Amino acid sequence: MQEFDFATLGLLLFVASLVAMVTRRLKLPYSVGLVFAGIGLALLPSGYAPVLTRDLVFTIFLPPLIFEAAVQIPWTPFRCELPLLLALVTLGVAFAAAVVAAGMHFLVGWGWLASAFLGIMLAATDPVAVIALFRSIHVERRLHLLVEAESLLNDGVAAVGFVVLLAIAGGGSSSAGAIGATLLLTAAGGIACGALVTGGLLAIAGRTDDTLVEVTLTTLAAFGSFLLAEHFGGSGVLAALTAGLMVGNVGWVGSISDDGRPFVLAFWDYAAFLANSLIFILIGSSIASIPLMPVIAAAAIATLLALIGRAAAVYPISALFRRTSLRVSARYQHVLWWGGLRGALALALALALPATLPERGEVVAVTFAVVAFSIIVQGMTMAGLIRRLDLVREEEEEAAE
Repeated sequence: MQEFDFATLGLLLFVASLVAMVTRRLKLPYSVGLVFAGIGLALLPSGYAPVLTRDLVFTIFLPPLIFEAAVQIPWTPFRCELPLLLALVTLGVAFAAAVVAAGMHFLVGWGWLASAFLGIMLAATDPVAVIALFRSIHVERRLHLLVEAESLLNDGVAAVGFVVLLAIAGGGSSSAGAIGATLLLTAAGGIACGALVTGGLLAIAGRTDDTLVEVTLTTLAAFGSFLLAEHFGGSGVLAALTAGLMVGNVGWVGSISDDGRPFVLAFWDYAAFLANSLIFILIGSSIASIPLMPVIAAAAIATLLALIGRAAAVYPISALFRRTSLRVSARYQHVLWWGGLRGALALALALALPATLPERGEVVAVTFAVVAFSIIVQGMTMAGLIRRLDLVREEEEEAAE
């Protein structure tokens, strides 16, 4: 396995640049091309590509990806959609996780704990995959907001749920009170860390109009809030999400200068491009390094269960809002269902499974297989589905806005 050093980083960035050029010309999803490139690199005799690790995802890739996406979310429409989003990421995730967990227990014969771990990892959509998709597909604004915001919140819910299961696997109490307390502390701790770190840094940013300093302070907000929350047992994902929302909505008013705003946005757009490029190549190299054939039957069942679980999350929850101003059209629901891609977060959580879990090896391999299906099959067909449903924004409309 190749170490992740500067020489390897240079090679991966060069490969990512070539893939970006080729996929744009062939009109293929950039993320899918990167995954295949990662698989190809891993299959070379010298094994140039390193594999994905939990530390790489949680300390390098997730903070900038989540922060950059959150910076782009306007608070007013986000707040208006919040009742629907909260239902999707609470009840919806619970439904999806229950479908996968019950199916793997009764159909494959896994223990309840291993089944629950797989359920929570596959129940949430991954913003790393979803956001990369919408870089190249211009969809209607509300759909873009729903998919992006739900994936970000889902990421936080998955991470919090995983922490709860880790506590249970470690011998902690499985009572409703103990689980509720863990959920509350993890979520509230993450939000508090994000607000505390970002609030302090924005106060400092308001005392300067140096654009480079402003960019640096937002970088500290993204990574500092994430790492601080993880250090104290909070949700780093929710911390980075909170930081991004604050910078993107509060930061532009009195903290980040008018001249600094385009520099900040351009920097984070580039940071997200780098993180996306590297993470999808590493997903490909990681998939190539895992023996999937011994678990092919379990992986096929898990993939089907994940799709059924996602449907159980999207369609019933959307039906609850059909008579309200938050009504979700059938076309949007289809995109939310099929666009529920899984990616790096699921793999990172799988690699963080406790060694004492009896089915650990199987769970990791099955997770990798489901992620591969999600990115390659769902990722390659999403653009066609969006166009078939007539949800692509016209270029004239883009220019007019």
